[in-house]
Amino acid sequence: MNATTAGATAPDQGRIVLLTTSHRVAPGLLSWPAWQALRTADRVVCADGAHPQLPYLREAGIRVEETAPTAEELVDDCAGGRTAVVVATGEGDPALTDGLARLAGSGRVPMPDLELLPASYDLPGARLLDLVQVMDRIRLECPWSSQRTHEGLAKYAIEEAYELVEAIEDGDRDELREELGDVLLQVVFHARIAEEDPDAPFSVDDVAGTIVDKLVHRHPHVFGDETADTPEEVRAHWLRTKAAEKQRTSVTEGVPLGQPGLALAAKLHSRVRTAGLDVPLPAGEGIGYDLLALAARAESEGTDPEAALRAAARTYRDAIRAVEAAGG
Repeated sequence: MNATTAGATAPDQGRIVLLTTSHRVAPGLLSWPAWQALRTADRVVCADGAHPQLPYLREAGIRVEETAPTAEELVDDCAGGRTAVVVATGEGDPALTDGLARLAGSGRVPMPDLELLPASYDLPGARLLDLVQVMDRIRLECPWSSQRTHEGLAKYAIEEAYELVEAIEDGDRDELREELGDVLLQVVFHARIAEEDPDAPFSVDDVAGTIVDKLVHRHPHVFGDETADTPEEVRAHWLRTKAAEKQRTSVTEGVPLGQPGLALAAKLHSRVRTAGLDVPLPAGEGIGYDLLALAARAESEGTDPEAALRAAARTYRDAIRAVEAAGG
């Protein structure tokens, strides 16, 4: 695929191929067009002698010159219909590409065909590898991050989760993307700390493997032989497999008591209702029991009481600001 052809092009001026690779893909895993270009090239050059692809190219019989030719040198080298392949460095060889652009734009130099050929592509999720590498370096070299513990970071996980919820409720897409990244950072940070545990270490790969296994097991209608045509049937599958995994003696097990009060009340009521238990709400005096009844009612009606209260509170905040703006 010709990405750019410019200037005065003659049939015998040859071809320059800029071969790009992803450092997130294992070296040597190149596309078939890339291997074809490399094997048929008259000259293959790479400015980076430590490029991770070089050992694999040489093992495959490709002669690679560790040099950084100028744009003029490459153009001259392609005269007569020759092909030169440039294995791009991680920085993308800007001096060479800028020089080729200047030559092509001048209109005075007969130019070879200029082709950009991606030799490997990132798979979905590939940037997570970058995050793991960056976190590893920060853990090793940052005076603050290197001293953090699970316990010391716990509060930040709660804060970031709330900021994510706020971004969702605001409908701000840029903020949502950023807050999702902050939540993801907490996962990767804790996993990196966990690698150093002397008794029970685990890594981010173990974390990912655990959730993958859980998702596959709890979705037999996707990965197995069961069927589910409605969200209710999906939920039933989920609850059955979860119950078999946990083997809990009480429906209250696994309900974190440290969560906000309305969410806690709604979760308990949901567990009771789902299990089909007949547990009347406790009778008592005071606002706490009133809020418990309201939370149970909201859960029964399919409303998240925490979200409903936050929405009302935000309306109240806007009203306060309106009064303040009007001068009180």
